[in-house]
Amino acid sequence: EKERRRRKRRKERERKKRADKEKKRRGENKEKGERRKGKEKGREGGKKKKKERKKKKGKEEKEGRRETENRKGRKGS
Repeated sequence: EKERRRRKRRKERERKKRADKEKKRRGENKEKGERRKGKEKGREGGKKKKKERKKKKGKEEKEGRRETENRKGRKGS
């Protein structure tokens, strides 16, 4: 009897733990605004990195001044 109750409690605990993990994964335990913010932040970070990479590339081209026909073509795009 005792063992059965203990097992039942343990199962219940594990079920709750799993449910909480799932909620966390979906971001359900955050406020609505916060949930959206996270996604936007992620996207923003990507854009910033892309911009930085482009800047870096431009600087390298200016310093080197190795402008092949290839590079000139790419600049136009």
